[in-house]
Amino acid sequence: MAEPIHNRYDFVILFDVSNGNPNGDPDAGNLPRVDPETGLGLVTDVCLKRKIRNYVEAVKEGEPGYRIYIKENVPLEQNDKEALDYIGIGDIKDVKKKDPDADVKIRNFMCSNFYDIRTFGAVMTTFMKGKGKEKLNCGQVRGPVQLGFARSMDPIVPQDVTITRVAITTTEDAQKKMTEIGHKYIVPYALYQAEGYVSANLARKTTGFSEEDLALLWKAIINMFENDHSAARGNMAVRELIVFKHDSELGNAPSYKLFERIHVEKKDPTQVPRSYNDYTVTVDTDDLPQGVTCQRMI
Repeated sequence: MAEPIHNRYDFVILFDVSNGNPNGDPDAGNLPRVDPETGLGLVTDVCLKRKIRNYVEAVKEGEPGYRIYIKENVPLEQNDKEALDYIGIGDIKDVKKKDPDADVKIRNFMCSNFYDIRTFGAVMTTFMKGKGKEKLNCGQVRGPVQLGFARSMDPIVPQDVTITRVAITTTEDAQKKMTEIGHKYIVPYALYQAEGYVSANLARKTTGFSEEDLALLWKAIINMFENDHSAARGNMAVRELIVFKHDSELGNAPSYKLFERIHVEKKDPTQVPRSYNDYTVTVDTDDLPQGVTCQRMI
């Protein structure tokens, strides 16, 4: 396993959407997520991590050490059982009795083989089918990279767009009508901000998240929408990736004080923004705390 990172990082992602649904809410008929108290749009951390996972999977295509643990059509227990096979234990009963160090070996195997576990962590406990439903436990890993919810800069007004199609679902319906009606939910435009953290301490103690992993993370964030286009999501793009690097493992300043140095303002406060050019983004890099540097990676 490569040498873990030695520096803490705090970062901010600015991304936008035009005429699309960045993150549908299943509790609201798949409408774009909205904070009901402020009207600001929301995108979950889970949604953003999915984009990062998809990009890494597309770039690495199963390369050893860069597999993805949480992915479509692959049961988690299938990946978990690989760890037992690796340490030579085919039966999940009494794993600790057969190998007192099994939990450490299993965790290390999962971290070294799966990029998203090494990055975001995972709860790797599944139940195998059988009479006793024995629990297959590959441990719980707290990942060094964490993301918060993204929140839009301004309130959004989701639009319900009615659409029609000429393809009728059933033969019976085709005898009665020529078209069918559907609905599509969009945000005309919104700029979102998400905040993230990279802990060198957890990388060293737990997962081994390395400099190579970090470089891939930045690349994945910058390009996370470029290979994820769909009609439902409209036009989405990462506009800024602003990274604060600490020269120590535990950091040299509180993250919130660094995030407060980023200012996103409308050029014309009286107008409803409809593009990224309607905003001005500035970063106050004067008198940064000692031991902290800032880089705008886009």
